[in-house]
Amino acid sequence: MNWRNVKLILAREVRDQLRDRRTLFMIAVLPMLLYPLLGMSFMQVSQFFQAHPTRVLVVGGEELAARDESPQLFDTEGANFDPALFASEDDPSLVKLTFADAADLLPDQDVAGSPSAKELADAARTRMRDKKFDAVIYFPAGFAGELTAFRDELKNRVANPPEDRPRQGESSQDERAEGGEKSPDAEEKKAGIPNPVIYYNTAREASQIARSRIEGVIYRWTTKVGEQNLIDSDVPKSAARPFSLQSNDVAEAGRREAATWAKILPFVLMIWALTGAFYPAVDLCAGEKERGTLETLLCSPAQRSEIVVGKLLTVMAFSMATAVLNLASMGLTGAIVLSSLPQLGEMMHLGMPPAEAVFWLAVALPPVSALFGALAVALAAFARSTKEGQYYLMPLILVTMPLMILPMQPSMELTLGTSLIPVTGLMLLLRELLTSNYAVAATFAAPVVGVTLTGCFFAIRWAIDQFNSESVLFRESERLDLGLWLRHLRADRHATPTAAMAIACGVLILMIRFFTGLAISLPETTNGLIVLQAVTLIAFVAAPALIMTSVLTRSPRRTLLLNFPAWQAIPAVILLAISIHPLATVLQQLLAWLYPLDTVKLKFVVDRYGEIPFVWMVLVLAILPAVCEEFAYRGFVLSGLREMGHPWRAIILSSAFFGITHALIVQQSIAAGILGVLLGYTAVRSGSLLCPILFHAIHNSLLFALMKFGEQWSQSDGLASWLLVQTGDDSFAYRLPVVVAAALTSVAAILWFRKSTRQVASGAAEPRVEVANERSAAVVAERERIAT
Repeated sequence: MNWRNVKLILAREVRDQLRDRRTLFMIAVLPMLLYPLLGMSFMQVSQFFQAHPTRVLVVGGEELAARDESPQLFDTEGANFDPALFASEDDPSLVKLTFADAADLLPDQDVAGSPSAKELADAARTRMRDKKFDAVIYFPAGFAGELTAFRDELKNRVANPPEDRPRQGESSQDERAEGGEKSPDAEEKKAGIPNPVIYYNTAREASQIARSRIEGVIYRWTTKVGEQNLIDSDVPKSAARPFSLQSNDVAEAGRREAATWAKILPFVLMIWALTGAFYPAVDLCAGEKERGTLETLLCSPAQRSEIVVGKLLTVMAFSMATAVLNLASMGLTGAIVLSSLPQLGEMMHLGMPPAEAVFWLAVALPPVSALFGALAVALAAFARSTKEGQYYLMPLILVTMPLMILPMQPSMELTLGTSLIPVTGLMLLLRELLTSNYAVAATFAAPVVGVTLTGCFFAIRWAIDQFNSESVLFRESERLDLGLWLRHLRADRHATPTAAMAIACGVLILMIRFFTGLAISLPETTNGLIVLQAVTLIAFVAAPALIMTSVLTRSPRRTLLLNFPAWQAIPAVILLAISIHPLATVLQQLLAWLYPLDTVKLKFVVDRYGEIPFVWMVLVLAILPAVCEEFAYRGFVLSGLREMGHPWRAIILSSAFFGITHALIVQQSIAAGILGVLLGYTAVRSGSLLCPILFHAIHNSLLFALMKFGEQWSQSDGLASWLLVQTGDDSFAYRLPVVVAAALTSVAAILWFRKSTRQVASGAAEPRVEVANERSAAVVAERERIAT
């Protein structure tokens, strides 16, 4: 790579971008205006943040207000709750009470008796519907009298204790006569006290606030009533609550604020680095297509990789500038707002971010900008126009946004498993660094850096491949005519599907499996489970692929690889499937260790499928999935993706679709995606779908055999007990010597498979050349038809 050419391209692109007013506005002007305007708006509307009074209708509270016993629920004037019942941070004046009786609440009904719960709820809903009241509290008739009678009974028991009161640990004569059952009068009285009811409306925020305030007051009043009852019973009030839990925050000064900033700053860094990279990339790639200057650049002595690196460095520079200016503007605005509203900082645990945050954010910014910049350049190179390029921003955000939001969850911690997740691991590492947890950060820094740099490398490689593809750079803009497209879709079909058809098939199967999985619940019977599994695989996996093959292609045999492989490949692939199974078991255990399984969900799935007889388990859960899924993913999808010209890229993309459809358990999706790479390799190498079907069926059969008979084999005295060891209640693993032997055998089986399919693989390029020539001829014929 000639770095002088890269430097010239970088200078050219930076100069062009600095002349663009839209770019300057997005990068420099918008950050300087956005946050100050938001800060001023926040300060202007802060006057609306003050608490508003709560209007409460009290039904049946007059008798309780007239009660002269302590503790009182209402104040001396009987107009509000007793101020002593409010919490220290609550303002008693924020509660406005209006008293009424049951006749006022139910004017059209006979309330001589006790109204039903439905009548009370309907009446309270009517009073709150017109927003005159935020909540209604109902005290049943006789509530105050029952409460007084209960207290009098307690006092009477203290003044006149029964002579046969049992000592501690004994039962009275009456209790012994009744079989030891207790029947104290006080408990009967307590059971006779009717409960007050609060009616509120969760659809209104004001009603929920009213409920919270009323419940706090009633709880403190109930506590005081209980304490007074203990005193009247000659029992200290501390007997009901002999101790209280004290909390002590041991966070160092400034660390609480740092913990809050540690969640905010990485997210702001990521989102603005992505946004700042995308718009310049669209202008540098799709914009140059529209202006007609891309051809001039491609004709220069610079190589395509040098052009991509020059554009990428330009995009990275503007991405970092956007993130830095936004962070600086947000920090300055936040400092001014918090100094003007210190109570806001105390409430949200916010203060000035730690000084070391600047250093760690600066360290993380270049790789983040490189990752997002390379993705943006690749997508922008694919776009035909600037308008189309801007449409690609939303899918990119939808893919990366969950990875950015996941680290902000309280339960997310930096572990080896989370450190291997792109973007998420980097944000968690920044969070640990900003909170000065350097020991944890140092432990997982290597995998985070490795994953991030690997992502940058592949993103840059993708961008370079996009620029090396003439069909990508010079795609013509076209308008979609649905009728004409449907006619040409059938008339101009080729021997194998296109990459777009393959992706459409994979997405279609994924959507069908997702929505049917939500709509259809597991049957209760074993027969129903077998039928559901068979229908799902045939109708929702195999059928879409077979229908699209018959409609969209002219050669189902070549599309679905319906060839017979070399006879040496069959025993090789059988040996490979058997030897790879212990390694797959180790992979599943590793994934379960990295990402702990939901044991309840896993046990439910294992128990339900474990009820199926083993013969049906092999037929429905091993052989049938192997046939249906291989027709779809290693047949139609893989054949279409191979049109891109990169067999390994096609294998990986088809394996990704294969893994995502196994989304019942995340760990299963990852394992299936890795296994799909090996299945795709056997299909491409042998040129026959029979090899991956055999591999898939044998692998599934061994998996379910281990699940069905693992415990029996591990406890037997034969060879199986030497192969297996029980690692948990329902989990088994192969012993270490078996795993090592399986790894060596797998390598030998792969070499045998490669040797047995060498002649097939060397001749596999001929059909691709034939397809390319066929399509070139079709294009020429179409152009001649249009010209005439």
